[in-house]
This record gives sequence, C-alpha cells and structure tokens, in this order.
Amino acid sequence: MAMMAGAEISDTQPGLDSIFSALSDPTRRDILRRIRRYQLTITQIWEPYTNLTFAAVSKHLKVLEKAGFIIKRKIGRKQYVSLNPVAFKDAEGYLNYYTQFWESNLDSLKNYLEGGQDG
Repeated sequence: MAMMAGAEISDTQPGLDSIFSALSDPTRRDILRRIRRYQLTITQIWEPYTNLTFAAVSKHLKVLEKAGFIIKRKIGRKQYVSLNPVAFKDAEGYLNYYTQFWESNLDSLKNYLEGGQDG
C-alpha cells in the first residue's frame, strides 16, 4: 500500500487484476468503445468480428462482465449489453495516484533543471 498526500492506494484492491486484464485485450477495448453510447445485443456485438466465433466473443463479454465493465439485460429473447461506467472508477483511482505521483516528481525535476543548471 502506498500513500500520497493523504490518499491511499492499494495494489491488492479487489478486482484490480481483472479490471486491467480485461482492458489489456484490443477486442475487449473495442467492444467497450462500441457500447459506450448505445446498448447492443450480443449478436450485434459479434457481427463485425468476422475473424472470431460467437463463442469467442461471448468469452470476451464474460471477462468484461466479471471485471464489472458491462451489464447484461435480457429483454424477451434478446440479451442486451451496456456499459457500466461505475466500473471505471477503480481503474481511474489507481491511475490517478500514479498521475499525481509523476506530475509532482516531474515538476520537481523541471524546477531543479531550470534552477541554474547549465547542462
């Protein structure tokens, strides 16, 4: 666990591994991009991926669902998939910690370098 300006960040935060694992795959990132505005059926999600089987896309959706990025809803015979924006908060908090850390350190380096160093 690390601390920065009173904020704690945990590398063992539940779900963090599944979140970043889900985001590590380009197909899954593309699926998230495609459902960011509109819910789609599983078939609509699968159709553009001519190189993947329906089962492969379903597995991608299960990974995204386990990480909390998507919500599935069954309406009649169709299952709709939509984005769960709340799930991005854990990843955002983790990344913000490191953004603040590097911005602070880079500002210090800049000040040091501009403070009379002739290189």
